[in-house]
Amino acid sequence: MLSHITTLYQTGGPVLMLLVLVSVFTLALVIFKYWQFRSAGLGKVTAIERGLEALDAGQESEARSGFQSSTHWLSAILLSGMSLKGREGMHARMEAEAEQALRPYESGFRVLDTVAQLAPLLGLLGTVLGMIEAFQALQAGGTRVDPAALAGGIWVALLTTAAGLGVAMPTSIALSWFEAQIDRERSFAEYAFSVLDMEDAPTPAAARLSAVQHGA
Repeated sequence: MLSHITTLYQTGGPVLMLLVLVSVFTLALVIFKYWQFRSAGLGKVTAIERGLEALDAGQESEARSGFQSSTHWLSAILLSGMSLKGREGMHARMEAEAEQALRPYESGFRVLDTVAQLAPLLGLLGTVLGMIEAFQALQAGGTRVDPAALAGGIWVALLTTAAGLGVAMPTSIALSWFEAQIDRERSFAEYAFSVLDMEDAPTPAAARLSAVQHGA
């Protein structure tokens, strides 16, 4: 292992070693975020959808049972919203609770975004440093420079750029997937809250009765 690390350092220099460390850290973070999303049931909304259908049909007890059977993060907020029906500001409170619940799942996004942006720049830095060393060797050699040795120095210098792109592209893809999952969760939460609002709204008959009573 130590010999491989030494060879890697001699080939690409400290910049390549830094990119390797960044790639290992990024891979660990992506695996953790994926496990976090799966364990929290993000995207698994079948039970909640059944509960919302029951709530839309006026079957409140069945809806409550559906929400209680779900391990999705939104189920607790919907149960809380059912107990707050009729109170002013219920929708705003549920939206605030949803944002607070989603915040832990968004942690680490800035790190992934930073890696996706800086990894190519680190690779370019390694290439520039390698090219400087190659041209210094060219200058020191004068007319006795071996073209094969110069070409070898150049491809080693370009290796860091390839490594930087190799780290940045998968990181950007993973970040886009995570952000899409969060956007989908927000959209579904807004839909669920609208169903609760409709359930809380008076029926047309009840509204007409209320208007008659107030007119009387």
